[in-house]
Amino acid sequence: MSLNSFFKVTGITKQAFHAKLDRSLAKRGAFAQLELVVSEVRKDHPGMNLRDLYLILAPDFIGRDAFESHFLHMGYGVQIKKAFRRTTDSSGVVRFDNLVDGIELNDVNQVWVSDITYYRIGDMFYYITFVMDLFSRLIVGHAVSRGLRTEMTTLPALKCGLKTRSTRKLPGLVFHSDGGGQYYSMVFRALTTQAEILNSMGVSVYENPNAERLNGVIKNNYIHHYAPKNYDQLVRVTAKAVRMYNTQKPHSSLNKMNPVAFENKIRCLRKKESVILY
Repeated sequence: MSLNSFFKVTGITKQAFHAKLDRSLAKRGAFAQLELVVSEVRKDHPGMNLRDLYLILAPDFIGRDAFESHFLHMGYGVQIKKAFRRTTDSSGVVRFDNLVDGIELNDVNQVWVSDITYYRIGDMFYYITFVMDLFSRLIVGHAVSRGLRTEMTTLPALKCGLKTRSTRKLPGLVFHSDGGGQYYSMVFRALTTQAEILNSMGVSVYENPNAERLNGVIKNNYIHHYAPKNYDQLVRVTAKAVRMYNTQKPHSSLNKMNPVAFENKIRCLRKKESVILY
């Protein structure tokens, strides 16, 4: 039966069908991201039971019993040995090709990488989304949030990146991430389409190592030492950490320059190359 015949027989409109499909994909994506967060928390608390995990994470789209059933089925009822579980290759989930595998970079705004990580303060878990230019290592965007919805995480982080670059469009830019639902939600895809950005995804954490490494650097080398006591302080110290990282942290891959200095040097070289001598 064709889709048009299906719509006629069932009385369901095409718009309603696609709206339901988008909701289904969004829920699957939320599960995928929650699984990733649970995996991260389990690294720090390998013996924590599922009831306690549910209480501290407090996901707003799933109840306690369903949470426990889901993660028991995944093997989280006992201590896990693997530091990472593939969480985003579920059947029916939107997946973009990995466009960065083997890519060679020679300028900024060719590839941005992104990831969502968590930060715990007391009994509360908050989330930080970073977007980094892979060529210059500049953190172009970030967002701190109380939850995992797209509107709190990837969407504001990407908007921040576009604002940093003072543009609404970056044609041909590859935006690479893991398979978290926030990266293929309808609203996020609408923004990347509008900005003429190409979506790229890795199947596992090992296909997004630079974003993963950035998470550890910012959390362990900066935020942990700033010791925020609440959400508002976390927002402030994260912004400070990004500023310090961008303007002062040297990188061996950037000839021991910080990202801002490296981009300034690249910009100067580009200007010299464009000078026409008569």
